[in-house]
Amino acid sequence: MASTNDLKNGMVLKLDGGQLWSVVEFQHVKPGKGPAFVRTKLKNVLSGKVVDKTFNAGVKVETATVDKRDMQFSYMDGEYFVFMDMETYDQLHIDKKAVGDAANFLIEGFTATVAQHEGSVLFVELPAAVELTIQETEPGVQGDRSTGGTKPAILETGHQINVPLFITTGEKIKVDTRDSGYLGRVNS
Repeated sequence: MASTNDLKNGMVLKLDGGQLWSVVEFQHVKPGKGPAFVRTKLKNVLSGKVVDKTFNAGVKVETATVDKRDMQFSYMDGEYFVFMDMETYDQLHIDKKAVGDAANFLIEGFTATVAQHEGSVLFVELPAAVELTIQETEPGVQGDRSTGGTKPAILETGHQINVPLFITTGEKIKVDTRDSGYLGRVNS
């Protein structure tokens, strides 16, 4: 248990009959009249739904213990992603649902943060940007460059994103894992 005065970003709370909610942001408000309160923005750990919730200041809320560990993606085993714990070398099989959109950017050897609660995997979190190679893209047409347009490209993971026209097959680029956006070339 923790008080609403102790809330921090990233803290996971157990609310509404055991559902897990992560604190995205919080603000202590002390109005001129009436009692102080805490305004929060909470994200459901499993569904990703974001809600605003207000608590009275000093109210006790139940916290959940979430174990976050850096693990290395090893290989695919049917429908499961196999991750290896970097400290114990234990292997963990995680189904596609728990991996979510991170699957679009995983290649062997990538390190990701795996969050677990009471033995079950909640989510897999990647760094904000990853470096991947363009597996296939159309060549840019001369004269199209002045418009700043984009074209589809397929990454080495099989995920399709839009890249600027000057990018060619085989180039290594930086990709934003949150919105699949192109961030720039990687100088080798």
